[in-house]
Amino acid sequence: MSISSLSRPAAVRANAAVFAALGDETRLAVLARLCEGRPQSIARLTEGTELTRQAITKHLRVLAAVGVVRSMRSGRESLFELEPRRLAAARDYLDQVSRQWDAALARLKAFVEV
Repeated sequence: MSISSLSRPAAVRANAAVFAALGDETRLAVLARLCEGRPQSIARLTEGTELTRQAITKHLRVLAAVGVVRSMRSGRESLFELEPRRLAAARDYLDQVSRQWDAALARLKAFVEV
């Protein structure tokens, strides 16, 4: 991802949506449970929490809308799993922003030390 691609409106919107979705502690907890590696049902995701199935469903919809989870049908129930490619793309975006800041700070340091 080039520096100029960081500020493209589509890239900014897509990544902002992911970061906004991940900014909720319940959604982060759901995502952490999905990182266990196997698809999980809503019933399983509510186990050990005080959340209702409706609440978990709401959070899963937000995560699915930004592409970090996906659902599949297994008989009568929906199973949800992590979509690692979307999270990797968001991480790549942050890595690029970090490199930009590192370069800017290096330029500032060189300017100040001259």
